[in-house]
Amino acid sequence: MRISAKVDYAVRAMCELAAHDPATPLKAEQMAGAQEIPLSFLENILVDLKRAEIVRSQRGNVGGYRLGRPADQVSIADIIRAVEGPLADVRGIRPEALRFEGPARALREVWLANRVGVRRVLEHVTIADVVADELPPEVSGLLDDPEALVAH
Repeated sequence: MRISAKVDYAVRAMCELAAHDPATPLKAEQMAGAQEIPLSFLENILVDLKRAEIVRSQRGNVGGYRLGRPADQVSIADIIRAVEGPLADVRGIRPEALRFEGPARALREVWLANRVGVRRVLEHVTIADVVADELPPEVSGLLDDPEALVAH
């Protein structure tokens, strides 16, 4: 799975918001500076996150952004869906809607299994987990296999 810059920036911005004092809004400029995200790119991401009700905005001199719901209720999957759409599709089609013929017939199940694996990680890790540096055991346990960590 390829993680786009947009997803990476969105998750990092959400971590900044989650670590920030919830009593005061955080300005986009502050998030961008802290995470070295181009401001114009971040502003577009924040629009997507606001549309998904993951963040809220406040206008004015003391304006900025806040979490739209508690950090332990915002998964990495929620953020990806907000900024890019479905977690795992094939050419824009949901895997269960695909049909392959002949020797490629089993490929549909491969794509479905891939989606299940991705969801098992991304739907179970919240922004609160990342900020606390404590991944759920079912996710951190995946890192126990050194062979799985080697890039091929």
